[in-house]
Amino acid sequence: MGGAASGPVPERARRGVPRHVACVMDGNGRWAARRSLPRTSGHRAAETTVIDVIEAARSAGVKWLSLYAFSTENWQRPGAEIDFLMRLVRRVVRKHAPLLHARGIRCRFLGVTDPRIPPPLARDFADLTTLTAGNRGMTLTVAFDHGGRRDIVAAARSLIRSGVPAEAVDERCFAAHLPFPDTPDVDLVIRTSGEQRISNFMLWQVAYAELIFSPVLWPDFRAPHFLECLHTYQRRERRFGGVRPNENGERRP
Repeated sequence: MGGAASGPVPERARRGVPRHVACVMDGNGRWAARRSLPRTSGHRAAETTVIDVIEAARSAGVKWLSLYAFSTENWQRPGAEIDFLMRLVRRVVRKHAPLLHARGIRCRFLGVTDPRIPPPLARDFADLTTLTAGNRGMTLTVAFDHGGRRDIVAAARSLIRSGVPAEAVDERCFAAHLPFPDTPDVDLVIRTSGEQRISNFMLWQVAYAELIFSPVLWPDFRAPHFLECLHTYQRRERRFGGVRPNENGERRP
């Protein structure tokens, strides 16, 4: 299936492993607060979870994993916390790049347009993207300085600049102007910490995603929690706006 597909949504095997899982990594601050620690301690503790979830997804057969690391709204946080996050993310990227490459994981970064991102960090993102570009295992997309609405606005501007007639614009055409248009629609969104919202994450791609809101704070989230989310997904029936054959007065053949 192509990125952000349009038209009729293809049938997918029930109880199968979701092709694309997206995680909203939430709860670092509350994890730290419950331990009377600074928020930065929660961000630092999240590193273990990130690697654990990546390994669990790859081992389970997930082909696309997207992690929401830093949103366009996160720039409103205190400057000291932002500076810490930038340094932390750079250290994590440099530390784990060899492992990700050895696992055959293709890495890329969704967003990364704000000039406030330190140039060394932007270079590390670019270097990891180049290093792993030829890998054919799972694709890991890290949403950093990302906003779903901004992506949609950017796609609309791209269409206008391209001179596409209004009558020619359909979902498939529009999706082709989004960042990374080869990204398939998200099958499953997992948000940790118990919060129940999307928070401007990949808005186009999550249109038909199943949503699971785990009460576990992200630094405590581990492979067994991730696998339980996959099992919950497998027990659901995805209809994409349709009905079961025995509903609405119809009978199963």
